[in-house]
Amino acid sequence: MREIVLHDTRSGELLPLRAREDRPVGIYACGPTVYSRIHIGNARPFVLFSLLKRFVEHEGYRATLVVNVTDVNDKIYDAASAQGRPSAELAEEMTAHYRADTDALGLSRPDHEPLASETIGPIIDHIGALVSGGHAYAAGGDVYFRVRSDPAYGSLSHRQLEHMDQGEDVEGADRKEDPLDFALWKAHKPGEDTVWESPWGPGRPGWHIECSAMAEQLLGVGFDIHGGGSDLVFPHHENEAAQTRAAHGQELARLWVHNGMIQLTGEKMAKSAGNIAPLHEVLASFGSESVVMYLISGHYRQPLAYSDATLEQAQANVSRIREAGRRLSQGDSPADLERLRDMFFDALARDFNTPEALSALNEWIREATSPMWDSPGDSHLREMLWALGLESLLVPSAQPPAQVRSLAEQRERARGERDFAAADRLREEISAHGWAVRDGPGGFELLPL
Repeated sequence: MREIVLHDTRSGELLPLRAREDRPVGIYACGPTVYSRIHIGNARPFVLFSLLKRFVEHEGYRATLVVNVTDVNDKIYDAASAQGRPSAELAEEMTAHYRADTDALGLSRPDHEPLASETIGPIIDHIGALVSGGHAYAAGGDVYFRVRSDPAYGSLSHRQLEHMDQGEDVEGADRKEDPLDFALWKAHKPGEDTVWESPWGPGRPGWHIECSAMAEQLLGVGFDIHGGGSDLVFPHHENEAAQTRAAHGQELARLWVHNGMIQLTGEKMAKSAGNIAPLHEVLASFGSESVVMYLISGHYRQPLAYSDATLEQAQANVSRIREAGRRLSQGDSPADLERLRDMFFDALARDFNTPEALSALNEWIREATSPMWDSPGDSHLREMLWALGLESLLVPSAQPPAQVRSLAEQRERARGERDFAAADRLREEISAHGWAVRDGPGGFELLPL
C-alpha cells in the first residue's frame, strides 16, 4: 500500500492522505449547475475524481465519491426565464443530459449524486445553527453569514479581507451588515418559480450553503478530500469552509484538491464567455477513450489547452494502446516489467501525476511489444488501463459490416475532395447503421455506438 500525497490548496503543500480504518476515504467534488449542457471543462473534475477514487481503491482503501448537482441557482432561473419555461423543468432536463453525457465517458457513476432541491431540510438546519451561534443574521427575509465572525476566513484562498468581493448581486447590499457577508438564504422574489418555507420566510438557499449541507450529510464533517475546479476556490469553497467551521468548530475537509481550467484560445472555458465545447459534441467527434486520454494528458493542477489538434493527439495515443493490446496475449505479464508497472502507480501516488504515469505506461508497451518477449501477457496493461478508466481499449472491437465500411471509405474520399456536405451526409448514414466514424492521423476508425 503506497503513501498517497496530494497538493492541498489551503496549506500549499503536498500532504499525505490519512485514511481512517472506521470509514471509507470520503471524496466530495462540486458538480455542475444545470442550466445548460455541460462542456468539456466540466468533465475534467468528473474524470479526475472518478479516477482518483479508482486509484485509492487500487491501493487497498475503501472510498466513497460524492458529486453533487446544483439544481437551485440564479443561473437556472435566468436561463429558464429566457426560454419561457419552469426552472425546475429546465433543471431536471439538464440533469438528465448531464448524467447521459458523463455516462458516455465510460466511467462508473459516483456513489452519491445529491440534488440541492432534495437537501432543503439539512440546509435550513445548517443555517439555523449558524444563526443560533451568532455567525449569521436574518434581514428582510434573507439570511447572511457574518464573514468577520470567522477568524480563519481567507485561509483557503489566501486572500486578504479587503481584497475580497463575493460577486453577489447589488440587490440586498443594503441589508448586509458588512459588504463581505454572503447570502445563506434568499427571500422569494418575483419571477422565481420555486420556493420553500423557512423560519425566515419563503425563499430558497444560497449556492454555498447547498454544498456544505450535501457534503456533511453524506460524508460527515472532516472528510478526506474536497475537490473541484480552481475557479471555485473563492468564493465558493472559502465560504463552504467558513460555514462548517462556524457551525461545528471543525474543518469541513482535510485536503482541498483543485484542478486547473480547460483553456480555449488561451482563456478559461466557460459557458458565460461562450467559448465552450459541449461534452456530447466532443464525444461524438472523438470518442470517450480519446476524451479521457486528453483530460489526463496534463497534470490535473495545470491548465489544459483545448483544440482539435490536442484531441487528435489523444486519439492517436488511444489507437496505439489499442493496437498494442491486440498484440498481447491474455494472462500474466513478464515479471521483468513489474518495475514499469510500479513506476506507473508510484506516479499516481505522487499528487496523481497522470503525465508521468502515462510515460511509464508507454515505456511498458514499448518493452512488452518488443521482439525480446514471446507472447507476453497483458495483466499489467489491464491493471494500468483500469486505473485510467481506459480498460475498454482491451475489449475486442466488433467488425463493421461491409456496407458500413464502404460508406466510411466513400466519406474518406469525400473529405479528400473537400466535399464536406457529402462527408456529413455519409457520417449520418453510418450513424443510422449503429456505427460512429472517428477520424485520426492514420485514417478513419469505425466504432459501434
